[in-house]
Amino acid sequence: MLERIEKARKAIAGACRKVDKPIQVMEVCGTHTVAIFRHGIRSLLPKNLKLLSGPGCPVCVTDQGYIDVILELAQRDDVILATYGDMMRVPGKAGSLESLHRSTIKVVLSTDDALTLAQKHPDKIVVFAAVGFETTTPPSAVAVADAAKEGVKNFCILSGHKLVVPAMQALLGAKNDKIDAFLCPGHVSVILGSDAYKPVVEQFKRPCVVAGFEAVQILEGLANICEQVAEGTARVDSIYGAAVTPQGNATARKIIAEAFEPCDGAWRGLGVIPGATLRLKEKYSRFDALKRFGMEEIPAEELGGCQCGRVLCGLIDPPQCPLFGRTCTPDAPIGPCMVSTEGACSAWYKYGK
Repeated sequence: MLERIEKARKAIAGACRKVDKPIQVMEVCGTHTVAIFRHGIRSLLPKNLKLLSGPGCPVCVTDQGYIDVILELAQRDDVILATYGDMMRVPGKAGSLESLHRSTIKVVLSTDDALTLAQKHPDKIVVFAAVGFETTTPPSAVAVADAAKEGVKNFCILSGHKLVVPAMQALLGAKNDKIDAFLCPGHVSVILGSDAYKPVVEQFKRPCVVAGFEAVQILEGLANICEQVAEGTARVDSIYGAAVTPQGNATARKIIAEAFEPCDGAWRGLGVIPGATLRLKEKYSRFDALKRFGMEEIPAEELGGCQCGRVLCGLIDPPQCPLFGRTCTPDAPIGPCMVSTEGACSAWYKYGK
C-alpha cells in the first residue's frame, strides 16, 4: 500500500513538472473532500496542483427555495414532515427544521420508514423531503411505487433529487476556466457507470477519473488526471474497478426512470440547470407534494453574506468567505456547506486549520 502511495505521489509530481501552469482539479464528491482532508492528501501534493471543492454534497446544492418550501410544509397541522437527519439544521428564511421544535417533524433512516409513518398516521399527510443524487433516488422511486401499489393515499414526496453530470456540464458551460479536470464521485458512479462522463470529456475536453475513497485510490486518480493534463489528452478512466463498471447499475437506473423524469431545476450557486433535477412522472403526480398542496416553488433568497454558492462552483475556498469561522461555524451555521458532514466548509473548519 505504501509503495502504491509513493508511486502515485511521484507520478503526480513528475506530471506537474511538465505543466507550466497550475493544474486545478475539482473533486465533485463531498465524500472525496472529507477523505482528502482526513488522509492529509493535500500535504503530499505539489504546489501547482490545486484541489477545488465541487457540487457533490446533495444537502449543499439544494436550492434555498426548496428549503423554504420544506419549512412551510413542516408548519402545517395536517402534515408530518419526514426527512433524513442532515437536512434538520439547514437554515431557511423561517429558521431550520430543528429550530421549529415540532413533534410532527420526524427524522427517518429510509424512505420505507417514511412510508410506514403514513400507514401508521392515516389522519396526517406524510411528506418526505427527497433529497440526493442518483444514489438515493431509487429508494424514493420504490417508496412511491409501493405507495401506489398499496393504496397509501396520505404519502407524498417533495422531490429535490438531482443529476450530477448535467451539473458538471453546467460548470464548464459557464466558462469556468479554473477547472482542468474532474475527480468523479465514487458512489454516484456505481449507479451511473464511468461511461456516463463521456459527454463531459467529448464536449469540453476535460479528463474525468472515477476513484474510491481510500488514500491510495484518490492519489492514483489524481496521478491519472495529472498525466492526462501533461499529455494534453482527455478521457474517462476509473480507479474504482471493484465497484464501478462502465455501464453502472442498469437495474437502479431503470427503477429511477420508471418513476422520475428530468426537468429544469435550481441548484445552489449554479442557478437553473436544464435537465438536472428529477420530478415524478405524470402517473405518480398524485404523490408530488407541490401538486398535492397546490404550492409553487419559492424563489430562492440567499441568506445574507453566505458564499456557499461560490464554494460549490470552485470559485473560492471556504476560508475566503468572510463569514467562515467567524459568524458561520458548525455550532451556528449560516450556510448548508457548514451544516452537512460532507460540506466543504465543514471539512475545512474541522480539518483545515
